[in-house]
Amino acid sequence: MPDSTPTRPRVAIIGGGPAGLIAAETLLAHGIDVELFDAMPSVGRKFLLAGVGGMNITHSEPRSPFLARYGQREAELTPIIDAFDATALRDWVHGLGIATFVGSSGKVFPTEMKAAPLLRAWLIRLRDTGLHIHVRHRWLGWDADGGLRFATPDGECVRHADAVLLALGGGSWAKLGSDGKWLPLLQDKGVAVAELQPSNCGFDAQWSAHFREKFAGSALKNVAITFRDACGQALTRRGECVVSAHGIEGNLVYAFSAAIRDEINAHGSATVLLDLAPDRDPARLRVELERGRGAASLANHLRKQCGIDGVRAGLLRELLDKDSFNDMARLATAIKALPLTLHAARPLDEAISSAGGVRFDAVDSRLMLHALPGVFVAGEMLDWEAPTGGYLLTACFASGRAAAQGMLQWLSTRG
Repeated sequence: MPDSTPTRPRVAIIGGGPAGLIAAETLLAHGIDVELFDAMPSVGRKFLLAGVGGMNITHSEPRSPFLARYGQREAELTPIIDAFDATALRDWVHGLGIATFVGSSGKVFPTEMKAAPLLRAWLIRLRDTGLHIHVRHRWLGWDADGGLRFATPDGECVRHADAVLLALGGGSWAKLGSDGKWLPLLQDKGVAVAELQPSNCGFDAQWSAHFREKFAGSALKNVAITFRDACGQALTRRGECVVSAHGIEGNLVYAFSAAIRDEINAHGSATVLLDLAPDRDPARLRVELERGRGAASLANHLRKQCGIDGVRAGLLRELLDKDSFNDMARLATAIKALPLTLHAARPLDEAISSAGGVRFDAVDSRLMLHALPGVFVAGEMLDWEAPTGGYLLTACFASGRAAAQGMLQWLSTRG
């Protein structure tokens, strides 16, 4: 005789990043059997990499500017993040026994500044709660009966579940598992997706061989970038970046990456203005440059009067014509607003994150796919992007939790 005892629902989560793991925790707390699958030999690999230079878990910024960081997807992400915001995420970290602090920039870090202790404590708690983790299981799609196909070291296997969460990441850092190979699998099922594109990325500039050889790898500290977006609004930000062999990269550039990328996509190039001396008043700078320099070279004059030397002076030589160095008014203007034309974003696999993915009109309010009832999506697979600074991780955690709650609601309606 068949067992008449009702069985608990079984959920499959594919992807062991923050979105998948927080979803698993939420489901386990409600008595759901959860199996988590990941293609890599261990889970949380990109999460660990993000913490190498200091684990920036979230940001202490007030709600309104915090949500504005999500740009065109602010409206879609607002209810998701409001339900598990930066304060809730920080409290959750504390619940793992990990203390946090707010840095001078407003970023929130674990006291140890590392991701490994946090992930280790989290996985211990998840396993103690009953999570079954299957590594080296690469998802291949569905079989004819709706089973989940996986490639494993022992050959292909098929698993069945009452509901599925896809949390496979975007398309950046393929070596850590986020390779975007899931996109055609969903397209074949009629799921609306947007092309994956690099986000928080560097850009190519057409450096001369001389400039590249001399200055590649040089840091540009305490500079400002101004960029005029598609709406004509001038956006200015101050910080630091790096001149690379290909062009320019770093946190200051990443803050503009979405707008610059979209401008390049629309017009083939984008021009930013570099302020090489943001602490100097333009009028005073001109006066300083027009002072007689006697027998001093122009290079020494720039260094003594304006603090312009090294890579800053190299940029002026690279981007200005010779006549500009004979006109101190023009030179002063260039120091405060040096045009740099960018021609392409760096490849997707070099980007910190990606834009594109499953369109929000392809999911309902529970983050369930319209085309595939019972299949939910969370994390960077969804079509949103945000700058670095804790905003990426916050949305990944929040969307994973939201998808898990959507699964609970959907499972409850099915008895």
